[in-house]
Amino acid sequence: MAQPLRFRRAPGGWSAGRVRSQLERPLDDNLGATASDPWFASPPGYEARRFDMGDGSFALFCWTDSDDDPPDGVNGGPVGYWVGNTETPSELWRTDKYGFDEVPYPVARWVQRELLAGLHDDEPWLAAYPHVSWFFLPVFCSKDGAETTRAFFRDHAAGFPDATREEGAGFVEETLRPGTLDDYRETMAGKLGTSASLDLVRMSAAIAEFTAARILTEAGYDVTPEIEVTTGHSLDYRATDPDTGVASLVEVTRPQPVSGRSANDPVAAVRDTAETKTSGQLEAHGGGVTLFVDCTSFPADDWAAVREAQPEVRHRPAVVLRARPDGYVEGYRKGSVPIDLSAAIDWV
Repeated sequence: MAQPLRFRRAPGGWSAGRVRSQLERPLDDNLGATASDPWFASPPGYEARRFDMGDGSFALFCWTDSDDDPPDGVNGGPVGYWVGNTETPSELWRTDKYGFDEVPYPVARWVQRELLAGLHDDEPWLAAYPHVSWFFLPVFCSKDGAETTRAFFRDHAAGFPDATREEGAGFVEETLRPGTLDDYRETMAGKLGTSASLDLVRMSAAIAEFTAARILTEAGYDVTPEIEVTTGHSLDYRATDPDTGVASLVEVTRPQPVSGRSANDPVAAVRDTAETKTSGQLEAHGGGVTLFVDCTSFPADDWAAVREAQPEVRHRPAVVLRARPDGYVEGYRKGSVPIDLSAAIDWV
């Protein structure tokens, strides 16, 4: 699987002539590139060019004689910054890559304005969801994931069954609005994936992690994702009570609906999915983790069967839940759950 969009940093002196000979010309020879001024003013102190390729891909490049705010661990001086979802010219092959939060802020801001404008040209409906647009920009504009990640929101309601794209995107918009996950954007956005093939199971599982963050935040906890533990695994979240400092670990799994799996009923689907998680990652950890079993992918009738049966999930403590696009979440508990989720979940 490819990676979310990142910057390449090219130290050394750049000029319009060098950009033309070492970037524009190779791109034009291979892909039919059109070079132009960027849509938005270049970062202060930088010159910039935009490249649009015949195959629909793009690239942006800006350069300066003095990089006054270089990424950690590197020196300033003359430099160029490249970002794009097209082929990389050979002149930039040996350059280091950096995330949006690692390059100088004016460079990141300029690039994001360019990318957002292009995204909203292609998907005008997404303009109504600025947090979704910004947070997932590194995958919405990635080399292999642009079509699939946009389609997941546009055509599959962000994994919500029987919902419109506006309802699904609206749920994720409200989840991202508080900024809880902003500092972890590259990691969390990357979970959606940048594969050229549409994988609804994996993408829906990624959204389950966002749902868990929303629930924990609404319940009053501070959340930190991707917690490394001594087994060598990473668990999805640490939820910390801001008043007491007491922290709990949370792992999330999302069963597939019956129509997409071998289990012949939704109760079995819940049990099987939870067993896969508990017999591997959680078993190795040896306890102390709350398991969230997110049944949001289940249609209403399947969830009704699970809600009625309230099956064991071979792990305690556990929370089995289902979220709806309007933010309503209901669920049940197994074992003594160490975090109080009553403000976020309607217990059944």
